[in-house]
Amino acid sequence: MSDYILLVIAIILMLLGIIGCLVPVLPGPPLSYLGLILLHITRFADFSSTILIVLAAIAVVVTILDYIVPVWGTKKFGGSKYGTRGATVGLIIGLFLGPLGIIIGPFIGAVVGELIFKDDMKYALRAGFGSLLGFLTGIGLKLAASFIMTFYFVKEWIA
Repeated sequence: MSDYILLVIAIILMLLGIIGCLVPVLPGPPLSYLGLILLHITRFADFSSTILIVLAAIAVVVTILDYIVPVWGTKKFGGSKYGTRGATVGLIIGLFLGPLGIIIGPFIGAVVGELIFKDDMKYALRAGFGSLLGFLTGIGLKLAASFIMTFYFVKEWIA
């Protein structure tokens, strides 16, 4: 009975992990990894130590990169922390507007943030693009990591 409870919690964690790749307040890959660990301690799966270590390393590296890549993208295109913060606010608002909002929201937020910092539209658009690019790269890395973990989760659970 407890294996089934752990399985349900593990599935919820895997789903939250994928959602967490898009929602800034949830740590996507670490939640996905925790779901794998819960599945591992049930009778439904038995991951090798190597897989668990490699996937843990991926979760840690991607989580660290998620903080570095947006800043790098913003700086590469001449932006400021206002652009990065604006992109985050834009994403949160964009979540309520569907898939297109998730893409357009961070860009508009970054541009508005940069306009608050410096009243220059050309600068704001360039810096906003850099912030958006870095932000979306971070999301892509997190999604890739969580989907890899989800693949192993499903493969092991079904096998």
